[in-house]
Amino acid sequence: MKIKSFWLAGLLTASLMASSASAFAANYMPFVLGTTSSDSVSVVADKTKSALTENGFEVVGTYKPNADTEVIVVTNETLKQLAAQSKNGGFGAMERVSIVKRGGQTEVSYTNPVYMWNVYRMEGNIEPVQAAMEKALGKQKEFGAESALSAEELREYHYKFMMPYFDDIDELAEYGSYDEAISTIESGLSAGKGGVTKVYRIDIPGKEMSVFGVTFAKGEGSDKNILTQIDQNGTSHAAHLPYEILVNEDEAIALNGKFRIAINWPSLSMMGSGSFMSIANAPDEIKAALETVTEK
Repeated sequence: MKIKSFWLAGLLTASLMASSASAFAANYMPFVLGTTSSDSVSVVADKTKSALTENGFEVVGTYKPNADTEVIVVTNETLKQLAAQSKNGGFGAMERVSIVKRGGQTEVSYTNPVYMWNVYRMEGNIEPVQAAMEKALGKQKEFGAESALSAEELREYHYKFMMPYFDDIDELAEYGSYDEAISTIESGLSAGKGGVTKVYRIDIPGKEMSVFGVTFAKGEGSDKNILTQIDQNGTSHAAHLPYEILVNEDEAIALNGKFRIAINWPSLSMMGSGSFMSIANAPDEIKAALETVTEK
């Protein structure tokens, strides 16, 4: 019996290692187009929420950055467990889904789980999440970049020379405790400080870690302006939204805005119409708004 148990445990370990290794073996794009239809955004959004919950996801927040777009944010126990295993893993504790009316069709797209898992340098096995998302919402194609990126490129991603990496975070505020951090940020978001409001909050089990999804209403960094300036062509990148504030113990941090935008538009041109220059002030404005929310 002991020999048999040892043999089964070895098979299980080998299977998990193979699954994890496969997430490093291919090339990926930021988003997955699930389905398209002629139904309205609201009808498709309702069907999408039902499909997600039927496949084990919890809807933690929804909002409409513009009249033709609805964003749904979900998590599940696997995503939260993966977040708990990784430094600043809360940034990857969710899947973002967009329903966008474009060109007479309503698109359902979502963040590519394995792409984001690599970008956020997470540990564990992302494949159950990938499979569950594809089962819930389908997979017509990956999109969002001119060329797919390898796991190695994603884990050390930076858009251009001298641009930020994943660990070049924005340090927003420090507090006396995790509880003080949560209370301060909840209060700031409820008051709409800096034009920033709450979409969702996910608490990571076994950790003093929580991630807030937030929407921006003002300035060049607003959700509406980002979509207007750089999301007008091809399949929509609206699942880029919303942004995050991560509380890790007694500190509030955010991804550098340049990095956060670039991972979802890795092929965006630097100059010209619909380029990074069209939102040049957005990263600084985003950081300033988040600092307003998190200030004691």
